[in-house]
Amino acid sequence: MKKTVIVINGAGGVGKDTMCNLAAKHFKVRNISTITPIKELASLAGWDGRKDDKSRRFLSDLKQLCVDYNDFPTNWAKGIFDEFMQTDEDILFVHIREPEEIAKFIKATNGFAKALLVRGGDRMKKSHYGNRSDDEVE
Repeated sequence: MKKTVIVINGAGGVGKDTMCNLAAKHFKVRNISTITPIKELASLAGWDGRKDDKSRRFLSDLKQLCVDYNDFPTNWAKGIFDEFMQTDEDILFVHIREPEEIAKFIKATNGFAKALLVRGGDRMKKSHYGNRSDDEVE
């Protein structure tokens, strides 16, 4: 199979992970999120793993600080992409919510990555989460 890199986007609870898990039943899949290294940093600062609105705002703001400082999330994801291209894995899903961050990652892969917006689920009923990453997901 030809390698496929999909930037997957959508509000929380719409089925992004369900789709990735379904693909993993048929292909060799790697599933990452640019929020993963930010969660590691947040844990060092006392974040307890909750996914409430306050925590989502903290993670979004911390990610933006890392973007502004040295573009850490895109550079981290690009490193994973480079590694993926050397493996026997078929599909790399990269979860990114912010439109400008999606564009940067696609550019970093020279257009190899393609974006996919997933809609649906109960979270779509809520229109405001109090953080830029969730509020501007579409």
